[in-house]
Amino acid sequence: MKHSAYQAYLNTRISAMATRLLTPADLATLAHRPLEELAKTFGLTAALDSQLPVKSRSRAVEQALITTLLSELRILILPMSANERTLILDWGRHYALSNLKTLIRGKLFDLDPKEIAANLYELPPNLRLPQQDQLFQAENVLELLRQLERGPYSIIARQARVVYERKHEPFALEAAIDQRYLTGLVRETAPFEDSSVHCLRKLIGAVLDRINILWLLRFRFSYRLSPSETFFQLVPSLGRMHRDRLLALVNLGKFEQVLTSLPPPMDAKLAGSLDLVDVQRRLNSHVREVAQQIISRGHASVARALAYLIQREQDLLALFSLVQGRLLELPTELVEIATEVANPRCPMRTGRTV
Repeated sequence: MKHSAYQAYLNTRISAMATRLLTPADLATLAHRPLEELAKTFGLTAALDSQLPVKSRSRAVEQALITTLLSELRILILPMSANERTLILDWGRHYALSNLKTLIRGKLFDLDPKEIAANLYELPPNLRLPQQDQLFQAENVLELLRQLERGPYSIIARQARVVYERKHEPFALEAAIDQRYLTGLVRETAPFEDSSVHCLRKLIGAVLDRINILWLLRFRFSYRLSPSETFFQLVPSLGRMHRDRLLALVNLGKFEQVLTSLPPPMDAKLAGSLDLVDVQRRLNSHVREVAQQIISRGHASVARALAYLIQREQDLLALFSLVQGRLLELPTELVEIATEVANPRCPMRTGRTV
């Protein structure tokens, strides 16, 4: 298939898939729907199995939604070039890294193997951790990471091992994994040119801006890390949160000072936020806006595909929160807050951990 024909085919496929995306109004409506209707509409029959405990039903729903997302990812990468496929698969591998963190926590806290296994996502072969069964059997964290160093996750595993040998802290270990993953994702944009690289950098830049702002605020004002400790956990982005700006922001002493010192338009978007819950809601909305712009107006198919997957993932996470709220019989007001349809009436102040 010629490049132009492939681009046209993939863009048509993405446009068709984009009709599945939810609007804030859709989520507000779904927040008032009963569990039975949600399960029927989205094919989540596991939610209705009253023979299972609520925790098992919730986990089955989460797995079903992840399977849906990754099935769509598989469809999108079929006609892609090698570089495009690598980028999209690398984005999807954060689910494998979630499994890695689950295995690490199991080793650190000596959890029951059945509990560990129950919290692992079932993933397709091209996204699964290599030799996951052997990793599961590893005696300790260091052995697990050394095994992982012999495969495609070698860079992530090596950095995580170095951090763990220096500081036996779960937080530092997981932060090192996330940091290396995000740095690698940025690097995967290097082979692209023209409109593709512009749209990809805009999209990934928005995602990293969101992560950096949330991490900076959380590490400095909830976890009380020092400026230097916070800075070395962050990932300089392709967007507004570049290295020098991050270095300046981590040295500010108050939550509000960080928000007012952000570059445009982030300063305006976060003006008046008093807590991390609201900051996260507004940043998620910003990423959604950028993704929607690329889907609607972009011409680079790989950027449109990634934008679709990012927005689709947000939708499915919100849907999971809706179903979980119904399973736990939470008030609709709390469900609306969890899905970011509504703001908390009693904000969580910056001194508390989110």
